[in-house]
Amino acid sequence: MRDSDEFTRWKTEFEAKARARARAGDPDSAGGMTLHPDLVRSIRRFQVGESGDGAHLIAKADGAGDPVYAAAVRLFVAEERNHARLLLNLLRAAGKKPISGHWTDAIFVRLRRGLGLRLELMVLSVAEVIAVPYYRTLRDGARDPLTTRTAALILADEQRHIPFHTHRLRLGFASTPPAFRPVIRAAWWTILHAAILVVLLDHGPALRHLGSTRTEFARAARALFAPICAAALPPLRADPSVPVPGARPSGR
Repeated sequence: MRDSDEFTRWKTEFEAKARARARAGDPDSAGGMTLHPDLVRSIRRFQVGESGDGAHLIAKADGAGDPVYAAAVRLFVAEERNHARLLLNLLRAAGKKPISGHWTDAIFVRLRRGLGLRLELMVLSVAEVIAVPYYRTLRDGARDPLTTRTAALILADEQRHIPFHTHRLRLGFASTPPAFRPVIRAAWWTILHAAILVVLLDHGPALRHLGSTRTEFARAARALFAPICAAALPPLRADPSVPVPGARPSGR
C-alpha cells in the first residue's frame, strides 16, 4: 500500500472531524463561570502553546513531496488553532484575558523549527504526549461543565494526533541505520523529560487543584510515550505498513 493511500485516510478523518465540529458547535459559554487562579495561569499557558500558525510545519510538509500528507497537516494545524480558540473562549467565559506569550512556548517553537520535518514532528509528538494527560486531568478534575466539555473535546483530538505523527515519523526513520536509532531515541526521551519537568514546575499547582499529583502526571506521560518511541524507532528497520499504536485500521 502506498504512503499516500495511508495519509488519504488520515485526511478523510480530519475532514470528517471538521464537519462534526461545525455541526456540534462550541460548548455553551453564555452563562459564564469561575476558574481557580491556578487553573487560569495554567490554561493561559496552554492556550499560547496551541495558538501557533503552523506555517513552518506546513512548509516542511509541502517539501516532503506528498501532497496528501501536506493536506492532512493543514487540517491538523486547523485543529490546533481550534484548540487555542476553545481555550480562549473558556478564559473569556471566566472573565480572564489570554497572555501574548511565554518563555516555555518560545523555547519549544525554536526547538521545533531548528531542523527538518522529523525533528519538528518529534517535538510535536512530545507536546501531544504532554497534552493528553493534562487535558484528561482537566476534564476529570474540573468542577464546571464548560471546562469539562472543552477539555474533553481537545483531549479527543490530541489522542488522534499522536498516531498521525507517529506514522509519519516511522516512515521518515525507515532508512535510519540501526546503529543510530538508540541515539535518536535517547535524544527524544531527553526532550520528553525536559517537557515533563517544565509542566511539573509550571503547572503543579493546577494539577494539585484538579486532584492529581506531579508524580501521576509524569508516570502517565512516560507510559504514553514509550510505545510511540518504540513504534517510530524500532531497533531494526520495520515494515512501515505495520499499524502504529492507535492508528486506524486499513479497511482491507
